[in-house]
Amino acid sequence: MVALDRLVDVLGSLGTHLSCAPRGREVELRGVALHDPAESTTAAHDDVLLGLGTGSASAAARLVGNTRAAAVVLHGHPPLDERVLAAARRSGAAVLLVDPEVPWSQLVNVAQTLVLGGQRQGCAEGPGDLFALADAIAAVVGGPVTIEDQQSRVLAYSYRQQDVDPVRVQTILGRRVPDEVRRVQDEHGVFGHLATSDEPLFVPQLTEALGSRLVAAVRAGRELLGSVWVEVDGPVDPQRTAALVDGARTAALHLLRARASADLERQAEADLVISLLESTVGAPAVLTRLGLPTTDLRVIAVQAHAGEGEHGAALLAFERATAGFGWSRPGRSALFGNVLYTVVPCDEEAVQAMDWVRSLARELPAEATVLAGIGGCADAAGLPTSRLEADECLALQAAGSGFSGFSGFSGSGAGEPLVYDKAWAQVLLHRLAAAADTGRLPVRGPVADLLLHDGENGTQYAATLRAWLAAQGDVRQAAKELAVHPNTLRYRLTRMAEVTTVPLDDPDQRLAMAIALAISARRTP
Repeated sequence: MVALDRLVDVLGSLGTHLSCAPRGREVELRGVALHDPAESTTAAHDDVLLGLGTGSASAAARLVGNTRAAAVVLHGHPPLDERVLAAARRSGAAVLLVDPEVPWSQLVNVAQTLVLGGQRQGCAEGPGDLFALADAIAAVVGGPVTIEDQQSRVLAYSYRQQDVDPVRVQTILGRRVPDEVRRVQDEHGVFGHLATSDEPLFVPQLTEALGSRLVAAVRAGRELLGSVWVEVDGPVDPQRTAALVDGARTAALHLLRARASADLERQAEADLVISLLESTVGAPAVLTRLGLPTTDLRVIAVQAHAGEGEHGAALLAFERATAGFGWSRPGRSALFGNVLYTVVPCDEEAVQAMDWVRSLARELPAEATVLAGIGGCADAAGLPTSRLEADECLALQAAGSGFSGFSGFSGSGAGEPLVYDKAWAQVLLHRLAAAADTGRLPVRGPVADLLLHDGENGTQYAATLRAWLAAQGDVRQAAKELAVHPNTLRYRLTRMAEVTTVPLDDPDQRLAMAIALAISARRTP
């Protein structure tokens, strides 16, 4: 069972518009029916009816006017045809218009998962149920309760607040357990116990601000989904311990339902994000659906590696990036291949984007290595360009040696992502190096002649020319860079002219030689 309002929220990410709801948005849906144009369709009063085969407004009006269903989903664009609207008012059915580009197969899958999935579990969806469960556990076990995920983020907490310790207050206000508290609990062996045992564990007072706790794992099969914590004065009796175990099992059902719903929302979000990165058509409307502004945005491209489990690390990064409610996350993400793309609101300094990457890295296992590129600031129409810039910054990280700057960092958070605004010169040279590798740049010229001569004779002419160009013709500065006498540098410049023509007095030639030298240092072997 699921409320119409919930169905509208999820389908809204697929381009669906609630055109009318004569009985309100709280009407409950317990079944899914499919319209068959060749037969008389029977739908119950609490079904959502998918209107396959209604190719005209008159056909849609007949279907809506004659149905007993609580809601009807039709292909089309708003506004709703007046004939269909009048029919809905007569029958009381809510009407949802979905973009015709969305296939019926996808709509059927989403509707059945939400409506029938909730029915199979035997109770309604919604985070409120988890808060109610926290209240129930608190009443039976006898202490304030928090229900947390694997990263110690608070999913729900009990209403009871009297006589709570400072850590509980910090945890609820910050929506997660403070890092220093997690460290103390980890040192005490709490998380090791949760990973291997379903038995509740009494945790004594570990710090002055952290009172004693009773904690139990929330598990589905062998997979740890989270934990339930109860603030207690001391060890509790077996009856209250058993009540906590029952509560943890019930919490597992809630979290599994939430995960199924979240997977649908992740896919819908990912589809919208990919559409933003590939096309500018309708971008402002898509950003509005995603709850993002239409200006001051950046695209982040991330790869996560953990040994040989590259794709596993990428999936984990996607899950971490999309965990929580949309309003609590700064960005919106999609996993494309093994690259995680995230669109985030960001200022000219890219501070928010860099903080987002660091935060993601902290959420991943310590052995994971994160490579990240951040595109330039863009409005709705510029997101495909920002995505290209993020890709190229990411490619610089993957190239490893030969490029200055960030070369990846571990889950501990060391290192910095590469931002296009500061790396555009490297990006340009990387593009030219790639073009040179494919034979699209000249392969002969003074730089090529000097490199060949150096390779055959052990001279340092190319390095000398690079230093002279970097110093803008200042012989003393170039000589200092090379750690040679200025006369030695002048002698080398004179001897170069015997190897090839080096037109140092031509500004275009100097620019071309500087670029060719930079590319030669970056080309793959």
